[in-house]
Amino acid sequence: MEKKHLCAALLLLAIACSVLPASSDNLLRIGLKKHHVDVNSINAARVARLQDRYGKHLNGLEKKSDGSDVDMVPLKNYLDAQYYGEIGIGSPPQKFKVIFDTGSSNLWVPSSRCYFSIACWFHHKYKAGKSSTYTRNGKSCSIRYGTGSISGHFSQDNVQVGDLVVKDQVFIEATREPSITFIIGKFDGILGLGFQEISVGNATPVWYNMVDQGLVKEPVFSFWFNRDASTKEGGELVFGGVDPKHFKGNHTYVPLTQKGYWQFNMGDFLIGNTSTGYCAGGCAAIVDSGTSLLAGPTTIVTQLNHAIGAEGVVSAECKTIVSQYGEVLWDLLVSGVRPDQVCSQAGLCFFNGAEHVSSNIRTVVERENKGSSVGEAPLCTVCEMAVVWIQNQLKQQGTKERVLEYVDQLCEKLPSPMGESVVDCNSISSLPNITFTIKDKAFVLTPEQYILKTGEGIASICISGFAAFDVPPPRGPLWILGDVFMGAYHTVFDYGNSQVGFAEAA
Repeated sequence: MEKKHLCAALLLLAIACSVLPASSDNLLRIGLKKHHVDVNSINAARVARLQDRYGKHLNGLEKKSDGSDVDMVPLKNYLDAQYYGEIGIGSPPQKFKVIFDTGSSNLWVPSSRCYFSIACWFHHKYKAGKSSTYTRNGKSCSIRYGTGSISGHFSQDNVQVGDLVVKDQVFIEATREPSITFIIGKFDGILGLGFQEISVGNATPVWYNMVDQGLVKEPVFSFWFNRDASTKEGGELVFGGVDPKHFKGNHTYVPLTQKGYWQFNMGDFLIGNTSTGYCAGGCAAIVDSGTSLLAGPTTIVTQLNHAIGAEGVVSAECKTIVSQYGEVLWDLLVSGVRPDQVCSQAGLCFFNGAEHVSSNIRTVVERENKGSSVGEAPLCTVCEMAVVWIQNQLKQQGTKERVLEYVDQLCEKLPSPMGESVVDCNSISSLPNITFTIKDKAFVLTPEQYILKTGEGIASICISGFAAFDVPPPRGPLWILGDVFMGAYHTVFDYGNSQVGFAEAA
């Protein structure tokens, strides 16, 4: 069985982890340590495209007991983008470093029967014969990611998370890991914290069993990512509640709109104090601990990268559209033609009878084209982006010449195929704030929070925390709020009340 998951991007900063001593708060903590990495780490990260989903890994865990009914898992931070922790499977427990990923729902680790994948030789492997609590399942399965996949079979055994032992957990023994992502990753496997609706094989997630077996007092878990580079602690994952030391003020809670991922409705998106208008009527958003960056529609990320001076890859198609069709698109919009009809009237997109082959103007990369005309897709896609940009400038009453010049500049800021864009480190203090609106409350990210920096002096490299990623309807368009956002805002995953909460991180 195959299932495509959303994304994650590897990015910049490396960490080792340590187990914290027990205390009286009854929390399970996984501590994070940081150390900076060189440019080679960034280059290696580029192999993992946004769709890979594995931007974060967690390592090491432990429980503290001081009277509260909360378990805490201390996290380790890799590149300010990967957080990983240690779990145990079997009796006695066999240790594995896993990503705690709210964007997927299965638990998988390499199997001792993984003979022919290089990745398996670089990571710990589960040995069923050494566990007294192992139960054979044997059902085959596979999970496909953007640039790789794993396949294997289901097994059943006890899973230890800190001092918590989840009994009879069904998980995947991976016997094939062909992707380079799994070779260079600092993690052995993935522990999904999403909903059962997206679980491959409909396997019950570890978190569900924690709740059903009465291992946590409240059906809530929360993440705190420590983005302070001067400290060794990387953050904590708290099972069963929240730690008041991790946040300031009160949380803003928003109800989930669709189970599977932790998905909710988000409001307007602002660059500085100016609305992009793109999400004024609402956008879907997913909060995802397994994604290192903030991922959003190419149309808006391109505008954002232009505003912060990020350098991307020049799109020849985009500049062709502006130079050859820019005035036509302008005239059609001014004459009152609907934006979703402009590109077809310009001859760049087509109908398959009654429906436009690229009917949703907000989704500009991945489409499920329903027409037979396939050759026009790239120009159609770029045309639709240009229409969004021109329409936005028309609302601000810009002149034709200035608007087309602005759109041409946006073409130069289109993100590279890997999604990354580089920013001048000396310009950070002058960059605009970026604001997400959630339940009518503004959640502001400062340049220091959305720019990821590695290296010192002339070796410094600064990368935009925004990556382009388009999800086709009906699921999209949507934003994926990864660790860049979660680092600024402590996040509560309230399973019992089907909601997520955000508060300023301490």
